[in-house]
Amino acid sequence: MENFWTYFEVLAPSVGVGLVFWLAMRAIFRADRKERATEAAVRQELQDTANKDSEDHQ
Repeated sequence: MENFWTYFEVLAPSVGVGLVFWLAMRAIFRADRKERATEAAVRQELQDTANKDSEDHQ
C-alpha cells in the first residue's frame, strides 16, 4: 500500500495539470464553435435581408 501512495504522489500533479488543460481546451473549442455558429446565423440573416430588399426594389 505504501507503493500506491508513492506513485499517487508522483502522478497526481501531472494528472491534475492534464485535467485542467483538457477542461480549458474544451471550453475554448466550445466557445469557438458557438461563435462560428452565431456568426453564420448573422451572415445568413444579413443575406436574407439583402435579398428581400433587392426583391422589394424590383
